[in-house]
Amino acid sequence: MLALRLQRIGRRNEAHFKIVVIEKTRGPKSQKYVDIVGSYNPKLGRIIIDESKAKDWISKGVQPSDTVYNMLVDKGIIEGKKKNVLPKKTPIIDEEKLAQEKAEAEKAAEESNETTEESSEETDTEAKEVESETEESESDTEKEE
Repeated sequence: MLALRLQRIGRRNEAHFKIVVIEKTRGPKSQKYVDIVGSYNPKLGRIIIDESKAKDWISKGVQPSDTVYNMLVDKGIIEGKKKNVLPKKTPIIDEEKLAQEKAEAEKAAEESNETTEESSEETDTEAKEVESETEESESDTEKEE
């Protein structure tokens, strides 16, 4: 079975990758690839893919690796959602769900602020009443003396 995946080239600390069609059972460093579809430079973030070759190979049944699949989605060659290429232990982050939770938390915070403002106004008026009562009682005790 053929696979569309990255093949590392370049020197140490200067990685460059070829995007190749290769037999899935062969090692990634073997030079026995069927076709070169493009290249990837991670330092510059440059992805070069021959769209016609990529579409042709995918139509023939070649399975892209997860990373190459995400590159093809970025370039618009394949329609679909990106795959999680992070380790299995890392949770998948759903940005839409996070945005909804954040909005709900903000609404709850606003509602709690409104209720605390109302309660603080009530406590302020109660405190003023208590102060005025204590001042009256003090003035009454002064008059009696």
